[in-house]
Amino acid sequence: MTSLVELAYKLCFRLRHQALGSHLRVMYNRALGMHVGNRSCICSGFTASWPHCVSIGCKCLIEPDVIFKVDVPWSLEKRVIIGDEVFIGAGSELNISRQIRIGNRVLIASGCRFIDHDHGFAKSGPIRSQLGDEGAIEIGDDSWLGVNVVVLRGVSIGTGAVVGAGAVVTRSIPPNEVWAGIPARKISKRTSS
Repeated sequence: MTSLVELAYKLCFRLRHQALGSHLRVMYNRALGMHVGNRSCICSGFTASWPHCVSIGCKCLIEPDVIFKVDVPWSLEKRVIIGDEVFIGAGSELNISRQIRIGNRVLIASGCRFIDHDHGFAKSGPIRSQLGDEGAIEIGDDSWLGVNVVVLRGVSIGTGAVVGAGAVVTRSIPPNEVWAGIPARKISKRTSS
């Protein structure tokens, strides 16, 4: 009986996430130049300012209302590169000028923000018109970012790292460490138990 219930749950999940709407969104974005791997699912409300600058691997799930904002003039360069089996939760935003690379099997919870640039703030002129620093963001394989994490420019999150909910990551995180807080700091290390 249990296996029948599990089968019913799996069937409902597949119908919900891999229904016709997702296939149409994938086909539409592919037509605009986005690379989307096999068996990836893009849910409703997904937005990409320059779809041809985005590469999504196989078996990924992009939940509703995710925004990929490539914040540069038109170019052919891939700015958002996502590996295989990546989950990006609802309402997350990637605001990218340089580049973001997300490894394989990464879990990104709802409401996360990735911003790889900022504004200058010298007193000599309006902040709005000042150029700021940029730095690519890299998220290693098998990482997990909790709900509402903010990752800022130039940060690299190591393989197997965990970032607690609500953290603001301003500096790079070594592999297999657990970080949390504002600004994020090491609170423990993952163990094999």
